[in-house]
Amino acid sequence: MGKPLLAPVLRSLAQGLHQEDGKGVALLLPFLLAGGYSLASRPFWGGGRQCKLRGMEKLEALKRLFPGKVDLSESERLRHGKDEGYPLARPVLAVVYPENVEDVQKALQWAREWEVAVIPYGAGTSLEGHLYPTREAISLDLSRMNRLLEVRPEDFLCVVEPGLTRKALNEALKGTGLFFPVDPGADASLGGMAATNASGTTTVRYGGMRQNVLALQVVLAGGEVLELGRPVRKTSSGYDLKDLFIGSEGTLGVITRLTLRLHPLPEHVHTLRVFFPGVEEAVEASYRVMATGLPVARLELLDELAMRALNRYLGAGLPERPALFLEFHASTKEALEAESTLALELMREAGALSVEAAKTEEERKRQWEARHQAYWALVHLYPGHHFVITDVAVPLSRLAEMVRYAQSLMAEMGLAGNILGHVGDGNFHTLVPVLPEAYPKAEAYAERLVERALELGGTCTAEHGVGLRKKRFLPKEHGNALEWMRKIKALLDPEGLLNPGKVLDISPSPGYS
Repeated sequence: MGKPLLAPVLRSLAQGLHQEDGKGVALLLPFLLAGGYSLASRPFWGGGRQCKLRGMEKLEALKRLFPGKVDLSESERLRHGKDEGYPLARPVLAVVYPENVEDVQKALQWAREWEVAVIPYGAGTSLEGHLYPTREAISLDLSRMNRLLEVRPEDFLCVVEPGLTRKALNEALKGTGLFFPVDPGADASLGGMAATNASGTTTVRYGGMRQNVLALQVVLAGGEVLELGRPVRKTSSGYDLKDLFIGSEGTLGVITRLTLRLHPLPEHVHTLRVFFPGVEEAVEASYRVMATGLPVARLELLDELAMRALNRYLGAGLPERPALFLEFHASTKEALEAESTLALELMREAGALSVEAAKTEEERKRQWEARHQAYWALVHLYPGHHFVITDVAVPLSRLAEMVRYAQSLMAEMGLAGNILGHVGDGNFHTLVPVLPEAYPKAEAYAERLVERALELGGTCTAEHGVGLRKKRFLPKEHGNALEWMRKIKALLDPEGLLNPGKVLDISPSPGYS
């Protein structure tokens, strides 16, 4: 069958890709990923001469509205139609770079007039298809809204625009004695981190984005600006609408300003690498540490494949055994030594083979940089492969059982892959590399892993968000609450213009095309 004849079949299957049952994935991906047909250069939208003329008219209107702030190049349109973890890409209609709240309002007004969807864009580091356009859409790239607006050290807070990245913020905070702790690995934008409720290696001590965002400014699809939350540590005033938008993935509104909680830099830090004979012993040790109530700041699991990949990628020189990377923060040297000593005793009881301590600040930085590079190290180890990444979390008491299941299921299905993650939070990732033709098998593995996590009282996604990949798991996880989520989406975005098809599907209102 030639490509022209295949095109309508693939377009039909592509629609199934975005439905909550996810059945289109297994049917469509072997064609796309094996290179038999590329949809990357072809949008869903199209049509005859009249449609093309209308398309030119709407783009001219957009350029007049935003002189010097619209990019129509093929490369940028395609870059903004993909993220780092989803296997498909599609060019957006245009990329718009707002520089202030008024620009965001104007872009949304244009989108309503022309019935074009809007996908907010931070740094492009998401993993679950958040940026893939399921219909005609512009990308609202917020990277030019990247100012640190205010630092209030006496109140342990700062005010930022959404395009500022986490590393840039911490660089700007040098000299204040404060830092922003949420570190998802990638140098993500703070607006994007709030939109996915991101977390990272320090969440076990400091919490994720929801715990560290005090207030938001949000623009709704209709252009109304909301001020949500207050710059205080706690409030009982009214419904908590601020937290509704954290984790909403750009489907309810566009975040245009954030008030963030800052933390004092720890006076004393102790960083350890502890190696074990197997993953199971490492997980058991992590549970013992958490059960004591020790104020551990980081508690990360890396399996032997992750260690081997890091040695190849970074020349890390690490023992190729399962390991826990730990860090303790304390205000006194005596407290730090007591906490570290107890943790080491617990881990030796669980079967630890050896312990290495980071002796300098530079060595500490290298250790955590290695942890953050674990994904790219595996990509480097498996060139030409695609990757399915899971993000389950379970209650801490079921973590060892869940990890055992993940390992045994991987072996049962004949898949390779590694296990790593934030075990102090009960959250871990499996990274499964597969050749294009085996992608559906890896997706089936991920589905079975999620089903098991839900049976154990867990969640399908702890920090990556739902996007397109995880939609099909939400009915089982949330039951009839999912219908109330749809009602909230329909109330705040009745025309379905904001990142449509992500998190959940809603019935289009009249005029939704």
